[in-house]
Amino acid sequence: MFKILDRYIIRKFLGTYIFAIILLLAIVIVFDINEKLDAFLKAPLKATVMDYFVNFLPYFANQFSPLFTFIAVIFFTSKLAGNSEFIAMFSTGMSFRRLLRPYLISAAIIAAATFVLSAYIIPPANVKRIEYTNRYVRNKSVDYGANVMLMVAPGQIAYMASYENNSRTGRRFALDSFDDQKRLTSRLTAQTVRWDTLYNWHLFDFVRRDFTGDREIITRGRDRDTAIAFEPRDFLISEVDHEKMTSPELDSYIERQRRRGVANIKSFEVEKHRRIAMTAAAFILTIIGMTLSVKKVKGGMGLNIGIGLVLSFSYILFMTITQTFAISGLTSPMVAMWIPNIVYMAIAVALYRRAAK
Repeated sequence: MFKILDRYIIRKFLGTYIFAIILLLAIVIVFDINEKLDAFLKAPLKATVMDYFVNFLPYFANQFSPLFTFIAVIFFTSKLAGNSEFIAMFSTGMSFRRLLRPYLISAAIIAAATFVLSAYIIPPANVKRIEYTNRYVRNKSVDYGANVMLMVAPGQIAYMASYENNSRTGRRFALDSFDDQKRLTSRLTAQTVRWDTLYNWHLFDFVRRDFTGDREIITRGRDRDTAIAFEPRDFLISEVDHEKMTSPELDSYIERQRRRGVANIKSFEVEKHRRIAMTAAAFILTIIGMTLSVKKVKGGMGLNIGIGLVLSFSYILFMTITQTFAISGLTSPMVAMWIPNIVYMAIAVALYRRAAK
């Protein structure tokens, strides 16, 4: 299936990609230790290594996978061009399209690995990493909510004046139920509610009013357990919660929150489309890097690497900027995440046509 040339380029590509990750991660570790030294000194060594670094390094490598891919392509392709190896390949009658095939195969391997990691493996690992940073570095968790209102089920609206996550306690709770004609059928209120487990809430000093025609039935009690289809994570949303969900969990969460009328889910939608867009970035940046480096130039490898770093960092910066477009509502999350790919795909096509000549 693969010829010697294909295996040679794939081995060079993936080997350089892994080497670039190891090299840059070593630099990242040094800077990260210097930045968070106070936190690392007060935290247990085992927690720092196993809960933070073991989970942080794959997360960082996957986040900047387009950068590592671009650097790898630029580096080893420039080296092959400097050794005049492409001249020998083209002298045998090989087309530029045929030469691109092992590059795209390597990009497909990287894209598949990137997607699997970001969609299924890294989110569970992020749970421990984020818990560590919240405890020892900087607490970004949201532990308090005020004036909470959301639809917990079709025809059911819940309200809490306040909720404290540390004590799992809410104040001035109300649950209104409506029929198909939008008429109020029952109203359940409680001075205090406490979340127990999944969808299980304990009500204190509750009053239930059931409306049937012109009649009103009132039930009072000191405490009571009841199942209500929502939990604190549905309304206590922090800026990093989307990083802790696998892609199936993310899809389910977005759909559930959209039905409930929750507004601040843009970051979750951005994360969903970013994971898919990042897989396409591997192909786009591979084509750009290959077409820039396949020709031997007087400036040598340094010039190509410089151009590659500028383009790769500009791609990451461009994607960061378009994320703010989606969060601020200027465009949809899907469009925001695909704008950089569309722009750089146009660059890739133009460079490919020029290099193929």
